[in-house]
Amino acid sequence: MNFIHHYFSNFNSQQIRQLESLYDLYKDWNSRINVISRKDMDYFYLHHVLHSLSIGKFLTFKAGSSILDVGTGGGFPGVPLAIMFPKVSFHLVDSIGKKIKVINDVKEKLSLENISTYYKRVENLEFNVDFVVCRAVAPLETLINWSADRISSQHNHPIRNGLLCLKGGDLKGELSLYNNATIVHLNQYFIEPFFQTKKLVYYPFD
Repeated sequence: MNFIHHYFSNFNSQQIRQLESLYDLYKDWNSRINVISRKDMDYFYLHHVLHSLSIGKFLTFKAGSSILDVGTGGGFPGVPLAIMFPKVSFHLVDSIGKKIKVINDVKEKLSLENISTYYKRVENLEFNVDFVVCRAVAPLETLINWSADRISSQHNHPIRNGLLCLKGGDLKGELSLYNNATIVHLNQYFIEPFFQTKKLVYYPFD
């Protein structure tokens, strides 16, 4: 939690309690099923929570907006972002049922009423959102295809609705066809070595 306290000073007591509770909840679930790489639990707040919250450094979601977390896995970035933005609706979707089971337990124990979960493929959803978020679940071309029919045409933020994807490594080849994509280097927000190669890709939809 030291990382969270260092970079975010505006969380209220309830948000801090919820964030502090995440570690024990995920550690317990990890002892039963492989939600997060077990060696990664020692870096839980750095590699998972802070990484997820980096999206909130780039854009403040407006109250009443809707966000879809595609391939959410154990709930990242959706769960930390739902804590960060309690007045925003988060829709977390994954095709693996046991991952959704974990999120539902976390949601219930932390009273995260702004989270809805879906055990299905994103192509089968039938509602629109302001932004799609994800963490390196697929190539950008695939993510754009998944997201295209889910993005609302009503733009209510300073930037156009679109895709916000956390990725790492060299993205030149992957992004070569998408000149309107914006790459944000996360080491401009966080000084830890983990973030030296981490990026946020923003792709707007017309």
